[in-house]
Amino acid sequence: MLTVALPKGRIGDDSLRLFEKIFNKEFRFGDRKLILEVDDFKFLRVRSQDVPTYVYHKAADIGVVGLDVLEEHRLDLVRVLDLGFGKCSVSIGIKSDKEIDFSKPSLKVATKMENITRDFFSKRAIPVEIIKLYGSIELAPLVGLADMIVDIVETGETMRQNGLKPALKIMDSSAYLIANKNSFYEKKGEILDLRQKIKEVLHGS
Repeated sequence: MLTVALPKGRIGDDSLRLFEKIFNKEFRFGDRKLILEVDDFKFLRVRSQDVPTYVYHKAADIGVVGLDVLEEHRLDLVRVLDLGFGKCSVSIGIKSDKEIDFSKPSLKVATKMENITRDFFSKRAIPVEIIKLYGSIELAPLVGLADMIVDIVETGETMRQNGLKPALKIMDSSAYLIANKNSFYEKKGEILDLRQKIKEVLHGS
């Protein structure tokens, strides 16, 4: 049996639809259920940010999660396949009437993605103070808490509705199939077989 950690939300839903196409069966979590067992698969429904942790500690053999979450967590996992859905970017957002200015002596950046943000600015030798927030990040520049934010952008509409604009893309992201290193060794045949089935469905071959 393969245990699969799936994030709540759209990426998790898209992943289950993928399994339905591959196996021609219904894969649906019951109301408020966190575990789903179908044939040789056990699915765990967890927060997106927790998927790498479940897989790393082998509570799940494999998982599906955004590349942005992988880059932020930096755990030693096998990246099995780029699934190509759940596309977004990690971008810098600033007030709509401002232009990006890296020349200030120090910048305050509000984000929930500390590692990605720190890497981006340190590679450019730009001093920053990172302010960790867990939600309503768009509010930070509007009330003077930060000069800019680093956040996920899909269409940019959330930023625009809150008086901000995407100013610079840091990285692109999409959903990845990942595996625990030991599970990949122990269940390599099963995981690679699943990988091939997913590729056939995604690419219509």
